[in-house]
Amino acid sequence: MTTLSEILDKLKKEGYTEDFNLQANCLSCQDNAVRVFPNEFVVDKHYRFEGLSDPADEAVVYAISSPKYQVKGTLVNGYGLYADPLADDLVKALRAKPA
Repeated sequence: MTTLSEILDKLKKEGYTEDFNLQANCLSCQDNAVRVFPNEFVVDKHYRFEGLSDPADEAVVYAISSPKYQVKGTLVNGYGLYADPLADDLVKALRAKPA
């Protein structure tokens, strides 16, 4: 699989159905009804995409699960110059703790 949409389709079939959005200090889903903080979820896997000619096409897809809320979903973020620094901070917090 080489495209972002193919990976998102694959993950959806694996049960990652929520679309996580970045908030100031957490991820939200279900129209902001569920707010999941870094100590309440884990990154199960990630996929990195590199743009062939345009750095703006570079992205990372994170497959995230939260046993506390019984949700699984994805978060898409750019990387390099186009990365959202908030997402990087959240991911660093996740990597710092055991799964």
